Amino acid sequence: MEENRWFLNIIQDDFMNGKIDLDSTVKLLEKLHMPFNLAHVKHVFKKTVDKRKIHTINMEDFRAIYRAIVHRNEFHEIFCAYSQNRKFLADTELIEFLKKEQFKTEDAEITALEVILKYEPIDEVRKRRQLSFEGFIRYLNSEDCTVFRKEHRTVYQDMNHPLCDYFISSSHNTYLVSDQLIGPSDLNGYISALLKGCRCLEIDCWDGSNNDPVVYHGHTLTSKLSFSSVIHAVDKYAFAASDYPVVLSLENHCSPKQQERMAQYLLNILGDKLLTSTIGDIAVTQLPSPEALKFKILVKNKKSGTIEETMLRKGQDSHGETGEVSEEEITSSDEETDEKAPLYPKSGLSKRKSEGISSHPPRKKAKMKKIQIAIELSDLVIYTKSEKFVSFEHSMAHQKCYENNSIGEVKAQKFVKHAADQFVSHTSRFITRIYPKGTRTGSSNYNPQEFWNVGCQMVALNFQTPGIPMELQNGKFLDNGGCGYVLKPEFLRNRNSTFNPHNVGRYSKPISLSIRLISGHQLPPSNLSKSNKADPLVQIEIYGVPEDQAKRKSSVIKSNALSPRWDETFSFTVQVPELALIRFCVQDEISLVANDFLGQYTLPLLSLSKGYCTVPLLSKRGGKLEPASLFVYVWYY
Repeated sequence: MEENRWFLNIIQDDFMNGKIDLDSTVKLLEKLHMPFNLAHVKHVFKKTVDKRKIHTINMEDFRAIYRAIVHRNEFHEIFCAYSQNRKFLADTELIEFLKKEQFKTEDAEITALEVILKYEPIDEVRKRRQLSFEGFIRYLNSEDCTVFRKEHRTVYQDMNHPLCDYFISSSHNTYLVSDQLIGPSDLNGYISALLKGCRCLEIDCWDGSNNDPVVYHGHTLTSKLSFSSVIHAVDKYAFAASDYPVVLSLENHCSPKQQERMAQYLLNILGDKLLTSTIGDIAVTQLPSPEALKFKILVKNKKSGTIEETMLRKGQDSHGETGEVSEEEITSSDEETDEKAPLYPKSGLSKRKSEGISSHPPRKKAKMKKIQIAIELSDLVIYTKSEKFVSFEHSMAHQKCYENNSIGEVKAQKFVKHAADQFVSHTSRFITRIYPKGTRTGSSNYNPQEFWNVGCQMVALNFQTPGIPMELQNGKFLDNGGCGYVLKPEFLRNRNSTFNPHNVGRYSKPISLSIRLISGHQLPPSNLSKSNKADPLVQIEIYGVPEDQAKRKSSVIKSNALSPRWDETFSFTVQVPELALIRFCVQDEISLVANDFLGQYTLPLLSLSKGYCTVPLLSKRGGKLEPASLFVYVWYY
C-alpha cells in the first residue's frame, strides 16, 4: 500500500491531463531516478501504444512500463526468499540476507541500517527501518553491489616498496591516436592516457626547425607536435587521476643543441614537479618508492655517467657540455629504433623514397661511433636510466638498480618461452619495459598478460587501439584505486624466487571459483536490430599463467536484450590467482560462426566481490554502457 501511495504521489501530477507521450514518459522515469536505455523504453512504449493505435499512455500503462524496465523477476525472487510478508524486509531479515548472501559478517547490523537509510525511497518505510522492494532494487543496482570489490577502489596496497616492485601502467607512442605510419599526432593521446591513470608516457623526440624539438614517429608521415606543447599537457594532467610518479620515456633522436632545449623546457614548464636530484643519499643502492616520489615526474633516457657523478657535478656550470655514449648503447632508447621502425609495404615504397622517407633501416654495427648527449638533459635522468639489454647474465653482473631496459615483444616472447625463470629474476631487480614490434603499423597490440606473468613492470600498449589487450590493461589497473601502480605478487618481487609461469609448482595457491550467471539487464541492442532485440550470450574468460587460461560460454537467449535470463553456473580452478584477470564478454549471436560484441568488463580475479553482484558493461573503447549489466552470484575459496 505504501509503495503504491509513494509511486502515485510522484507521478500523478504528470497525469493531470490524463495521458502522456513518449517524451513525458522519459522525463518521468528520470524523475524516479532509475537509469534506463532509451532504445528499450521506446520499444516497450511502442508495444503499449501499438495495441491501441494511439500515441499516448495512461497512468496504468506507465506503471506497467516502469515495472517492465525496473522490476526484475530475479530481484523479486531473492526479495521474497527473505521477506516473510513479501512486502518489506525487516532489519533482521535484511541482516540475514547480508550475512548469508553478501558475506557481510562483520558489522552486519550497521551495514543494514546504512543500506536502508541510503536506498529506501519511501519515508514511512525508512522510518520503520525496513526496506521495500523499491529500496532493494536500488541497493542491488548500486555501487555497493558491483562485482569490483569496494576496498580495491582506493589505494590499499603498500606504496613504500621500490619502484621495480610494481606493475606500472604504460603506453607506447602515446602521441599517436591512429596508425603508426600516416596518422595524426595529437596531444589528446597524452591527455587521455594520463586521465586513465597511465604512469609511463613515450615521447619520440626529433630535431625541429628553429632549434625547436618536435614529437612524431620518425621516418613516417605522422604529423608533428612541438615538444614544449607535449610537456605543457603533461604538466597540466600528470596528476589528474593519480598522485603517483609519472615517467617520461624519451626516445631521443635529437642533436645535443636541441637536447639542451628539451632540458630547458622540462625544467621551465614542469618546475618543482620534475625530479632533478636523488632523494636522500647520493649513493643509490635501491630505487625509491612510489610514495617517496608522489607528484614527481621522472625522465627516462640515456645518461652519461652515473647518478653519483651527476650529483657531484650539481652546482657547477655544465651548460653546453656533452657526454658520450656508444652507438651500441644509444640505439634509440636501447634497441627501439631497430625493432620499432615501421616495415613499409612493398607497394608504393619507391614513392616514399622519392619523398625522402627511408625504409626499415639496416642494423648498424655495434660501437661504430660515439653519440653525444647534452649534459643538461643527461643530468635530468635520475632513477630511470635507459640501458641496452645485452643478456640476463650481463645485467646480473653489471646493471645498476636505477638502470632499466626496453625489450621488443618478439625478443621478450622468446625469453618468456625459453628463459622465464631468468626473466623473473631480472624483473625482480630492474624495471623492464616491453614495447610492440615495428610491424604493428596499424597500432595493434600484443597480449600483455604473458609479460606480467614474468614480472615486467612497464608493458607498453597502444592506448588508442580498442580490443582485448587494452581491456586487460584497463582491468588490471582498475586495482589499487586506479592509481597506475599495482604491487607485484611476492614471488615476482623476491630476488631468490624460482617462479616459472609455465610450471608454477610450489608457488601455486589455487582457488576454486564459481560464477552463477543469472541474468542481463538492458543490454545494448544488436547493431542489426531495428528495435531493442539481440540474441545475447556471455563468455567468461580467465587470463593468467598458461595453466589458468580458460573460456566458458553460456547458452544463447533469443530476441531478448532487455532482460535475458540464463541461470547457468561456471566453475574454474585458478592456480595463480594473484596474476589472473577475469573478463565477462556479452555478444550477440549473428550466426553459428559469428558473434557481435555488445559489451565487456574485465577485472583482477582477486578484486571480485562475493555474493550477488552486478557486472557493469563497457564499450569497446572502455566507456560506460549504463545501465547495461549482468547479474551474477560469485563464490570462491
